[in-house]
Amino acid sequence: MPSSPPLNLIPSPTRSKSGLADFPMHSAAEFAVAALLVITSAFVLSYWTVVHYLVTRTSRLVPTARAGVAMSRHLLAQDPSTLPSVCVVVPAHNEAAVIGGLVTSLLNQDYPRLSFVFCLDRCTDDTRDVILGIARSDPRFHIHEVTQCPPDWAGKVHALWSGVNGTPEAARADVLLFADADTAFSPSCVSATLAMMRERGLQMLSLLSTLTHRAWFEMIAQPPATLKLINQFPLIQANRRTPRRPFANGQFIMMTRGAYEAIGGHRAVQNEILEDVALARLAARHSIPAGIFLSDGVMHCRMYGDWAAFRRGWKRIFTEGFNRKASRLRKAARTVRFTWAIAPVGVLLLCVAWAVITAPLQEPDDIWPAGFAAVALFTWITALVRISIRGHSPLWSVLAHPVGSWIVADLLLEAARDLESGVPTYWGGRTYQRASR
Repeated sequence: MPSSPPLNLIPSPTRSKSGLADFPMHSAAEFAVAALLVITSAFVLSYWTVVHYLVTRTSRLVPTARAGVAMSRHLLAQDPSTLPSVCVVVPAHNEAAVIGGLVTSLLNQDYPRLSFVFCLDRCTDDTRDVILGIARSDPRFHIHEVTQCPPDWAGKVHALWSGVNGTPEAARADVLLFADADTAFSPSCVSATLAMMRERGLQMLSLLSTLTHRAWFEMIAQPPATLKLINQFPLIQANRRTPRRPFANGQFIMMTRGAYEAIGGHRAVQNEILEDVALARLAARHSIPAGIFLSDGVMHCRMYGDWAAFRRGWKRIFTEGFNRKASRLRKAARTVRFTWAIAPVGVLLLCVAWAVITAPLQEPDDIWPAGFAAVALFTWITALVRISIRGHSPLWSVLAHPVGSWIVADLLLEAARDLESGVPTYWGGRTYQRASR
């Protein structure tokens, strides 16, 4: 009598023709992971494809300040006496540690009709000595002392207003350029931006600085923080004549005398601690042609020297940028946390889980969910690389973008909590109570 075949008590991990695994537990796990992987990958792919499109469109429609360098050659070829006079007005509150870089860069400007007014706002350090030590006897440099600030003014705004109206150099200039003490200009910065303003028919021009990347927070948290700000104020919309999404960066704002006086100058925004956006909104209200551009290395800035200042400064920017509305800050935090951190990292982790579950099965059909995820991750990475190149940030920081995005989400939430609990804003040597709207 023939012997019976041996019993195989352990089923083989293969699929039936129906495509389902023989193990019910494996089938459920595969289905859940595959569904999550495909859905999350589809979200990441669609979102960052749109980002790719917006970066491409912005690059095409909105030039950087680098384009103005070529334009400035024609400007500088003219008779200097026919050129508009430009006065650079710099507010400074205890900026001895950083202002030397700006003074040196101003000395090297190639534009002939320049003057510089430094508004020392209640300084108690050696800011004055640093300026004079570098400028020496250059007659273009002037110091304007501001000894007190009225209670109904923001410190920086009052210093600028006082400088414009309290010095003959600023009072008679054809063009006013407001710059922060922690910036540094390339030699062609003033001529390039003035040439751009003329070429594009603008009366107000602002630059987004090329930021430094020295400390850990500048390399990890600063790129997504900056990206969130530009996401809030898209450059294409900010550069439209109408309808415009008004935006400006107080580190560099150039205005014609007529435009400045038409909006009422800094007196019109005297209590604003995000005076740059407030000035941009006034310019839009008065139908003044304005533009904002990436500096692309034409102007640099180190915004904050330590983590405490970075955290405090970006909370202020986000609070005012979101119009002091805690609900909008919380919504932005949720969006940043999920879209920029959880979703892409989730795709990566689900890929690993998918590989672990399907490795024993060795089925050709197992490849496509992981391939779809790879396309999504590639789209995400390449979009961030393009943004990183335009912002002159280190390419390796792209890999830390989820971590930086999580930090930015925390800052947005902190800003919302501070508003709701009445925590005051400290800025420029003064404390401001900002109520939630």
